[in-house]
Amino acid sequence: MHTKPAKPNFTLLLILALLVIFCPMGIDIYLPAFPTIAEQFSVSEKQVQQTVAIFMLTVGLGQLIAGPLADRFGRKPVALTGVALYGLAALGAYYAPSFLVLMFARAIQGLGACATFVVAFAIVRDKFGSERSGQIITYLNGIVCFIPALAPILGAWLTVQFGWQMNFLFLTGFALLGFIVTLFLFRETRPADSYYQGHILDLRRFFPIISTPLFLFNSLLCMVTMSAILVFVTLAPGWLITELGGSVADFTFWFSLNAVLSILASFIMPIYIKRQPKRALKIGLLVLVSAGLLMLLLSQYKTPLALMIPMFIAAFGFALTLGSAAGRALSLFPKQAGTASALLGAMQMSGASLLVFITQYLNLSTPELIGTHFLLLIPFSYLLFRYTKYA
Repeated sequence: MHTKPAKPNFTLLLILALLVIFCPMGIDIYLPAFPTIAEQFSVSEKQVQQTVAIFMLTVGLGQLIAGPLADRFGRKPVALTGVALYGLAALGAYYAPSFLVLMFARAIQGLGACATFVVAFAIVRDKFGSERSGQIITYLNGIVCFIPALAPILGAWLTVQFGWQMNFLFLTGFALLGFIVTLFLFRETRPADSYYQGHILDLRRFFPIISTPLFLFNSLLCMVTMSAILVFVTLAPGWLITELGGSVADFTFWFSLNAVLSILASFIMPIYIKRQPKRALKIGLLVLVSAGLLMLLLSQYKTPLALMIPMFIAAFGFALTLGSAAGRALSLFPKQAGTASALLGAMQMSGASLLVFITQYLNLSTPELIGTHFLLLIPFSYLLFRYTKYA
């Protein structure tokens, strides 16, 4: 028996938006503070960049536990626990006396963010079914894109006025707000027939999901696409400020402009995804590969535009690709939405972090490295166009 997918309502969309922005907020708000943090703890900017990497790693790996917990105990208690952990860890980062303590706090904060991320995806699958999941996820990605536009501006102001620590105190307050909203406004969406079996740490539960070709293909596609985003977010501040000699204001301008285009793309592209869901993914991949080729062609020019023009084009490819691929990956598992979204998130976040970590040893410039990550999507494009089982 198939139930008709629910229509979005304002309260549910508000909660979904709140849950999905914990992760990007925890990254983008303190990017302008990297030089200040490096100076205070007498470490390099590359070491400070590892605070993003460890956050993303625990966001991904933690979902392998958060997902099954959401299927067993429900979406609401897992979301509340995650938000509370996120806020406490942010407070720990605010008081961090050393870089090592800051790294530890970031790792714990990632575990909190992972719960909000996986619950949001599970709610989408619970309420909107396979038919509209891709469309709703793309809308959520559009909301997420507001964060790179606004958070660095806020973070730069907080850093200049009060010090870098104030970014994490702000995140503590944001978590408190999220906890209150989730506690009083969110109604449980976990289906009564949700499937859960075995010990919470039993990874064998993931084997039937990951062995499904359609899930594996789309989740790996999300992972490689996310790696291109992550390498840009992590390395672009250093390239624009340190390598090109720009100011924090210059960096904020370019990131905000890119975010505005991403927002625009994420609210336009769902219309096309709804009408042409299969073709949308193909076009999205072609756009991203083209952006990668352009990035490599322009890499010889050390100007902000040479870096940002390909990223502006890629914004539309991201909007078409991530929502479509994630929706397709989750479409086969209505009774295990939490577990499936956890596995998807783990591969997308931790896999992307690991991929970025490995490719940094290639000794390429930032534009060359970003372009390389885009070109890693070529095999997926070939499989999608060549074999109907992936289409």
